[in-house]
Amino acid sequence: MLVETQKSHARGGLSANQQALDTQAALLPYALAVFTITLPAYVWAGSHAPNAAWMTATFAIFAVAWGYFYATVSWLKRPEIRANETRRGQAHMVGGLIWASAVAQIAAFAEGAGPTREPLMMIAVGGAVLIIFFASPWLPSLLLVGGAAAAGPLFFLFRRPESASTANLAWGAIALALALGLIVNRILRRQFTLAAEREVLIADRAGQMEEARRLAQSKSDLVATLSHEIRNGLTGVAHVLTAAVGANGRSAPSREQLSAALDAANDLIAVLNTTLDSETAEAGRLEVDTHPFDAVALMRDLVLLNRPNAAMKGLELTLHVAPELTAQDAGATIADTHRVRQILANLLGNALKFTVRGRVEARIELSASGRLAVEVADTGPGLTAEELDSAFEPFSRIARTSAGTSGAGLGLSLSRQLARLMGGELSAHSALGVGSCFRLELPYDQAATPERELDLVPASSGGAETHTRLRVLIAEDDGLNAAMLRAVVEQLGHQVVHAVDGRRALELAKVCEFDLLMIDGRMPNMDGPACIAAIRALDVDIARVPIVGVIGGDAAEAKECVDAGADTVLRKPVSVAAVARAVADAIAAERSELPARSVA
Repeated sequence: MLVETQKSHARGGLSANQQALDTQAALLPYALAVFTITLPAYVWAGSHAPNAAWMTATFAIFAVAWGYFYATVSWLKRPEIRANETRRGQAHMVGGLIWASAVAQIAAFAEGAGPTREPLMMIAVGGAVLIIFFASPWLPSLLLVGGAAAAGPLFFLFRRPESASTANLAWGAIALALALGLIVNRILRRQFTLAAEREVLIADRAGQMEEARRLAQSKSDLVATLSHEIRNGLTGVAHVLTAAVGANGRSAPSREQLSAALDAANDLIAVLNTTLDSETAEAGRLEVDTHPFDAVALMRDLVLLNRPNAAMKGLELTLHVAPELTAQDAGATIADTHRVRQILANLLGNALKFTVRGRVEARIELSASGRLAVEVADTGPGLTAEELDSAFEPFSRIARTSAGTSGAGLGLSLSRQLARLMGGELSAHSALGVGSCFRLELPYDQAATPERELDLVPASSGGAETHTRLRVLIAEDDGLNAAMLRAVVEQLGHQVVHAVDGRRALELAKVCEFDLLMIDGRMPNMDGPACIAAIRALDVDIARVPIVGVIGGDAAEAKECVDAGADTVLRKPVSVAAVARAVADAIAAERSELPARSVA
């Protein structure tokens, strides 16, 4: 127990060994006082000895011991010394041995003191007993210094047969002192152990209280942020919908109003998704699925998607790729494609959002450490060092730059967490009035081959269909969710059949031919995992059809769907890109028998 308690000092509590040294250090002034009080008795007895001149040497040894102790008391008060148990122990041991040598010198002086021999010997014995008492808090000092202090008087007393009775008396007194010292040391050690454990418990409790305070603050910030963003977003959508139904005699909404309502709804969805991801990451339940992929192609797609937004603001958006990354066998980034897309989309979105004039530039290169580095630089307002640190804190928005913009203040903090989960790092530097540059570094393998994903997104309207047209069964009990998912799947160019629960989905799967099944995780009559498992157990071709588990964001629900036989999972609320990726992943997993991957 004592050893374990000493190890726990690293967590914030004083070890039992340190407390013993502290107690012994606290006794040093009292030891000096006792020896000072007993000095006149020694001087009086020594003055009757024929070799009284020897007392000069005694005073010299006492002066050295006192000087050492005074210096030691001051030295031990230094913080760096208090934390060094080894040096403190050495100082205590040397000081005790100096006093033990002083007692031995008194015994040697008494040996030639004639008629005052026995009184001086008993004074030496008394000095040894005092040393044993003051050394008792620390066991090594008690055993070594106490033994050294008792050795001198006992040696000279047992040396002469005529002093045998006095020697036995001295031996009994010293033995009793050692026994009592061991008892005191045992009691103190138990107290020190309990005190050390108490310090650890206090430190742990303080840490838990700080963690609880931080979580409470996080929840408070979450509620405040969501309340503000949801209220603003829903109010705008409600106003447009009110105009759409012709309430209060108003005309139908204009295209600009509908566009503003759609932007507000999309912003609201983005805030909710980011908030849920951030809370999941904070709870330690956020998982990433790393695999080789082409980050350069991903960044090109994002730049292409953001160019219309940049053009509307009069900004130039460019992408520069290092030549070594454009070769056919350049290698692949090892990370979660969806999470990297989420990070880079956030960085590009922020750069375009906060840059009023100038340009936004993305650069991709290999770092000196062999990792892939993606930089997004802008000519925006720039941030001070304090503002830049604050920007990576959850629910933190820079008032100087974010006025009039939407957001929960979670994008950068979540992006940094995601980057670290994938073995990378997100850093930034900025100059006030010049701009900012955010740098994402990710693991990169030059020998890896990027995984190719199926393109199931339909061609542009009016062109020939070059994508795969699928017959999709959707099992969803919620009418609104079913309508949203059906609209997205049909937008991708596929045919849809809807089942209201798991049992109905199972019946349709038995009698109809489908190319893909999308099963909700939580449904009445038969829930998603049970429905998936039942379909996989059928002895017909439908049992081998790709299945997408549609979940509400719960990690346990996702695991249940995958364990039941789903090829991949799709989290609500759905988007066109997310559904397209989920469908592609499910079919790719079914064709190549790859492990399932989660899609947000």
